[in-house]
Parts: sequence; C-alpha cells; structure tokens
Amino acid sequence: MTGTERKVFQKYYPPDFDPNKLTKAKGKKGSSQFVQRVMAPFNMQCNTCSEYIYKGKKFNMRRETAQGEDYLGLKIFRFYFRCPNCLAELVFKTDIENVDYQMEHGATRLFEAAKYYQQKQKEAEELEEAEKNDPMKVLEKRTQASRAEMEAINKLEELQEMNRRNNKLDPLSFLDAQTMDVNLTQAQRHKLQEEEDEREIQRLLAKKKIEATETVEDVVEEEQPKSSSAMKTQWKPGPKKKEPSLLSGFIKKKPKPTSSTSGIIGISKSTAGPSKASISVSTPSSSSGNALGALVGDYGSSSDDE
Repeated sequence: MTGTERKVFQKYYPPDFDPNKLTKAKGKKGSSQFVQRVMAPFNMQCNTCSEYIYKGKKFNMRRETAQGEDYLGLKIFRFYFRCPNCLAELVFKTDIENVDYQMEHGATRLFEAAKYYQQKQKEAEELEEAEKNDPMKVLEKRTQASRAEMEAINKLEELQEMNRRNNKLDPLSFLDAQTMDVNLTQAQRHKLQEEEDEREIQRLLAKKKIEATETVEDVVEEEQPKSSSAMKTQWKPGPKKKEPSLLSGFIKKKPKPTSSTSGIIGISKSTAGPSKASISVSTPSSSSGNALGALVGDYGSSSDDE
C-alpha cells in the first residue's frame, strides 16, 4: 500500500474476502502488557533512594489487566514504571471503589484521600462515644439543640405571619384601585398633586415655626441675670501678697520733714500780779519758730494799759 492509498475514504474489499484467513500480528505469546504514556497520579517517595516523584510527572509505563480482580464487573489495571533516580520498579493500580489509585510496592504515597477520610470518621466516632459517657457534654448538646429548635420555631412563626398578611390582601380591590387611578383625568391628577404639595408645605412651615420658638426660648434663658445666691457664692480672689524685693535690705527711704505749722501754746501767770498773763508759743523747728515769733508776742491785760 502506497502513501496515497492509506488516506482514501473508501477501500476496496474483494468478493472473496475472508477475515478468518488473515494472519495474526507478531508479538510475545502470553504477554498482556503494553507500553503507555501515563502521568503519576499522586505524590510519592521512592523507598530505595527517597526520591520524591510529584503528581503529573510523565513516564512510559507498562499497563496490564489485573487477573482475578474487578469491581462490579469493571476491570482493574496495574501500572509498572521505574524510579528516575535509582531505576527501582514501582507499581500501582486503579482503585475504582474509592475513585482513586492504590500504591502496591516500591514507593510510599505522601497523601491518601481515602485514608484521610477513614481517619476523620474514626475520630468522629471516638468523640461521639466520649460525649455519650460525659453527662455534662450530653446536657450541653441538649441545650444547644433546644435553642436551635426555638430559633427555628420563631422563624416559622414569622413566615406564617407574613403569609397571613399577604392572604388578607384582596387582589380584586387592588386591581380596582389601579383601574381608578388609570381612569382619573389629567385635571384631577393635577388637583390631587397640588393638594398633596400644599399639605407638605404646611407641615414644613409648622416644623420650622416650632424650631424657631425653641431657639428663642433658649436665647432668653441664656440672657437672664444670675440670681443673688449665685452671685454671693461666686469665688473672689484674695489680696495679693507683696513679695520682698531683692534690694530691700540695701535701699532705705529718706525720712520726710514734718510740715506741721501748729505749735504748742502755753499760758503762764506771773506771780507778781493776778492780772498779768503771758502767752508763749513753742515750735519744734527753728524756722517755723522765727516766723511765729514775729507774729505772736507777749501781750498784757487791760489793767496794764491803765
């Protein structure tokens, strides 16, 4: 067969063609293995050289059908390949029951989903057994269950109340109201809109009036004088104390001269006669004494003039 003949859409089969007379393909007798390019289905570590083989790495593997093993009539396949570092043979097969793969020998699987699930299930069973033996845990669990039940009942009651309100609505009356709104003329709609606007304006004006009144009352209260009792109880600062100056010990004030013009007037009677009397003025200073001496002198009685 030439290269052009193998790509034709139709092939000629002669009338005397017998497929039983065809020769069998040459190959190893009794061998059910064939080479297939397969990726590693999970992370694994070689037991011989401790080499890590990661999921998704491609190998030329030999695949065969496991003899005497099946699951619900489905065949189980076994794969052979070699470690890329030490060339040790590694084998794994399909696990249809758990929808996974199972490592047989040559390496250790780093993570196994089925094993992890079984471990978690075992821990849950142990925890449940421990709770059954602990009365406090049982009481706490019952309390939580009753609380959850009460919350569910409250939510159910809210839904029922909502349904009752919805059932009270009359769809016919609602449709009639909608029809009346549609049948209103343009003038009626305009009038209703004006009335609604007027009510809204009145409401806003009343609100502003109340706010203005409250503001005036607050201002009047602030301007009122304080009571006498409050004024009496006010704190007043005390007299300031004079602090001694640094030069108070070195500076002395000059004494002021006395400017008194008043003297001491003394009256004495002479022993010679009862009618004679003398008045003398004495002053503390000499200057003031001279001035007063010129003005004031001795004088006698009327008997002396005679």
